[in-house]
Amino acid sequence: MHASRSEKSQHQKKQRRGRMRRLLAINIVMLLILGALAVVYVVQRDGGTKKLDVAAENGNATGTNNAAASGDNAAATTGDNATSDDSSNSGTNAEAGHDDQQAVSDGADGGAVTDTSSAPGDSITLSFAGDVLLAAAVENLMQKNGFDYPYTYVQPFLQKPDFMAVNLETPVTTRGTPAQNKQYVYKSSPDALPALKASGIDLVNLANNHTMDQGEEGLLDTIEHLDSAGIPNMGAGRDDAEAFKPVLLEAKGISVAYIGLSRVIPEGSWKAGKDHPGLAETYDSTRAVKAIQEAKKQADLVVVMVHWGIEREDNPNADQTRLAHEYIDAGADLVIGSHPHTLQGFESYKGKWIAYSLGNFIFPGMTPDKTKDTGVVDARCSVDGKCSLLMHPMRSNQSQPAPLKGEDAAALLKRISSISIHASIDAAGNVKPKE
Repeated sequence: MHASRSEKSQHQKKQRRGRMRRLLAINIVMLLILGALAVVYVVQRDGGTKKLDVAAENGNATGTNNAAASGDNAAATTGDNATSDDSSNSGTNAEAGHDDQQAVSDGADGGAVTDTSSAPGDSITLSFAGDVLLAAAVENLMQKNGFDYPYTYVQPFLQKPDFMAVNLETPVTTRGTPAQNKQYVYKSSPDALPALKASGIDLVNLANNHTMDQGEEGLLDTIEHLDSAGIPNMGAGRDDAEAFKPVLLEAKGISVAYIGLSRVIPEGSWKAGKDHPGLAETYDSTRAVKAIQEAKKQADLVVVMVHWGIEREDNPNADQTRLAHEYIDAGADLVIGSHPHTLQGFESYKGKWIAYSLGNFIFPGMTPDKTKDTGVVDARCSVDGKCSLLMHPMRSNQSQPAPLKGEDAAALLKRISSISIHASIDAAGNVKPKE
């Protein structure tokens, strides 16, 4: 009788152990399913985001300029004659910077650059547009329609690339002393910066002929406001070392150095010096070449954004071509120009690309009509510095650039192709080398 009860008890224990093992197995399977669902949810949630910006603490030490303030709409329409390149600056000449990513602007202490990738990707997209002026008639339109008004039709083009850069044509300040002996003097409200950043524009060049329209006080305010808004900037600074210092950004394991330069400086005091704020100038290429060579030691790709040329001219002058070639010889992978208010052609030089002028992008109305022609240029670049270009043709109406289609797009691409050097543009906008 005792043996029978023992056998029955052991049998019951085996049954209980079997049930426990089955329950445990079921629980493990359920946990694995829940874990897999969680992973799918995270991937779907995060995969749709384009950019993960990490703004540099205390901002970017390279200095900056931004969009401008109210001016006279009628005056803006006649053009900026006081800022013509060589003719108005002969005295100055005689004197002497989308896929998932992290971006960190290069701070005053040479801040580190980080990235989510552990190894370089195949390529990244660097995109560019021309002059952005958030003052005068543009400011009036934004006050009426909202600060995001200028980006209405182009935001997808701005948000898609890994990095999107423009030339910011005005100081951002509520103070300052207006520049003397200058026909057009601007300044822009800091309230315009959040919409600029939200549009997809990642960084701005400040080396141009309007950044110091409100003096050194306006320049320092501009740097502070851009830093606070998390918008890296280059080409101007608290001294010359800072003005020539590149913005360093990284995406997919590929690092990029952006340098800002200007050959259009209204007066010598605007040049950054050892002990005073100002702009990075390039009337003489010596300092620019040195900055490019140093940047090449810090980054895989070097981009030079330069303000130069003659207003309303379709073709680059001799100084533009000479300097562009010198920049590339020094190590630049891309040279992107601004200032003429018109689109100029591309050049293929030693396997690198030059865009001599991307014209007006967001700007008050001007004459002639060709100043309304604009576009966004995508440069798809590999870690070894090889880039392919794609131009998206656009036209601006009431300070709103918008994509062109059909015959209008074909006509603009054909025109820019005809004035390009050792390069042509096909019907799809691909810019290709040509012997």
